[in-house]
Amino acid sequence: MNIVYLTSEAIPFARTGGLGDVCGSLPNRVSKLGHHVSIIMPAFRCVHTSGISIIPTDISFTIEIKSATAVSCRLLKGKLPGGDVTVWFIDQPKYFDREGLYGDGSDDYPDNAERFAFFCRASIKAMERLQISPDVIHCNDWQTGLVPAILRQDATIRSQFSSTTTLMTIHNLAYQGNFSAKAYDYVGLGWEHFTLETFEFYHRLNFLKAGITCADTVTTVSPQYAQEITTQTHGCGLDGVLRAKSDHLHGIINGIDDNIWNPATDHLIPHQYDQTNWRVGKLANKQHLQLRFGLEANDELPLIGLVGRLADQKGWDLILPIIKKHLIENRPTQWIVLGSGNPQLETELRSLAAQHPSRLAVYIGFSDEHAHLIEAASDLFLMPSHYEPCGLSQLYSLRYGSVPVVNPTGGLADTVVDTREDSLERGTATGFYLDQADSASLDRAIGRALSIQYHQPENWSRIVTNGMLQNWSWNRSANNYIKCYERSLVHKLADRG
Repeated sequence: MNIVYLTSEAIPFARTGGLGDVCGSLPNRVSKLGHHVSIIMPAFRCVHTSGISIIPTDISFTIEIKSATAVSCRLLKGKLPGGDVTVWFIDQPKYFDREGLYGDGSDDYPDNAERFAFFCRASIKAMERLQISPDVIHCNDWQTGLVPAILRQDATIRSQFSSTTTLMTIHNLAYQGNFSAKAYDYVGLGWEHFTLETFEFYHRLNFLKAGITCADTVTTVSPQYAQEITTQTHGCGLDGVLRAKSDHLHGIINGIDDNIWNPATDHLIPHQYDQTNWRVGKLANKQHLQLRFGLEANDELPLIGLVGRLADQKGWDLILPIIKKHLIENRPTQWIVLGSGNPQLETELRSLAAQHPSRLAVYIGFSDEHAHLIEAASDLFLMPSHYEPCGLSQLYSLRYGSVPVVNPTGGLADTVVDTREDSLERGTATGFYLDQADSASLDRAIGRALSIQYHQPENWSRIVTNGMLQNWSWNRSANNYIKCYERSLVHKLADRG
C-alpha cells in the first residue's frame, strides 16, 4: 500500500504530546512491514532546529485561501530518522515560522483556522504535485480534519484520489479546532457545504467534526476510549456524531519504541536490568535518584513516581491531597515529580518540596534523562487520570517494572490489569485500579500496592515481571493499523462498486 500520513507533529521535528510520538514512530514501523510511506507536515521553526537535514526542493505552488487571496508555499524534504520514510514539509513562514506550534504559551494563535486550513489544502496540492496516488491518507487530529471533507466535497480535486481511503485518528477529542463560522471562508468550499452534516457545529466551524463525518474510517488510540467518546460524559459534544459513525470507529493502542524504552539497554539510566535481575537494577537506580535529588538515602522507603502535565485532567486534584497527607502524617513513602503545567500546582509542589526535601523531590519542566531515571527507580507510578485516550507513561512503567496505579479509563483500562485474587492466579495482574476517581480511592490503591510489596514479595515479583514481559511495541500497533487500512480499502471499493 501507498500510505501518506498528514500530521502537525512528528518527533524529532515537532512535538507537544502523544501525537508527535505516534507520527514519529508508526510510519517507520509500517514502512518496515513492506509499505510505501510518506509524511506531510508544516515546516515549523522547530523543524529547522531539529538537527535533521532539511533539503529545499524546486516545487512551489499557491493556495487560494480566501475569495481572491493566494498564498504561496514551497516543499522541503527530509527523512524520518530510523527508516526510509520521506517527510515533506509545507514551508510558508507567514503561518509556520513561529516560536510555538499552536500558540504563544498563554493563548492559541488567533489565525489557527487560517493556518491549518491552508495546511490541509496545501497537503492535497503537494500530493498532486508530487504525483502521489495514495491508497490511504491517514489524518491525525483536528489540524488535518478538513482533508477528508475537502476530498469528498470539492469537485475540482483531481480524480487521483477517487480510490483513496481516508482515516481520521482522534488522539484527544477535547481538542477539536472549533472556530467562528466566519473562518469557513478559509476552507475554500462554497457555503452550501457548511451544513450540520459536515462542518457546522452549533453555528461554528469544527475541523475535527468535518474529519469524523467525511473520513471512511475513524480510529482513536485505545478500544476503551473508542467506547467512551460515544457517551455524553466523554464525547465533548461530538458523542452523537461518533455514535453515527460507530460501525467505522475503531480503537488501536499506541506503542512504545522498545529501542528507546528498554531498561536492559537504556543509556539514560545508570544501571541497566531486565526481568531476571530487576530487584538489583531498580534498587541501584533508586539509590542514584535519591542522591541526585537529595531524597533520604533509604532502600526500604517505597518511591512513588509521577511524570507528565500538571493538570486536573491528569488527576492532580486527587494526587496533591494524598502527597500532602503522606508528608504531614510522615507516612513511609518518598515522592518524585517531573512535569509542568498549572502555575498554582507548580508553586504548591515547589513549596512542599522545600518543606520536606528528604521525602519529596520536584523538577518543574521536562528532562528526558530524568523521565527515564524515574521510571527505572520508582516502585509505583501514579496515573489517576480523569480521562486518558491512550497514555504512554503507563506503558513505559510496565516495561521498567514501575507498577502503575491508575484510574481505569481509556487506554489505562486497556493496558493495565488490576491486581485481584483472580488476576494473580491467572498471572495477568500488572497494576492497581482506583475504585472511583477520588483521593480516598487513590490512597487505598497505593495502600493495596504497598501492602503486597512488603508483605507478599512473591506476588509483588509476579506483578512486576508480568508487566515487564508484555509487548506494547510499535510493531504490534503497526500490524493493527495495517489491518485497519486494508478493511477501509475493502469498504471503499465496495462502496464504489
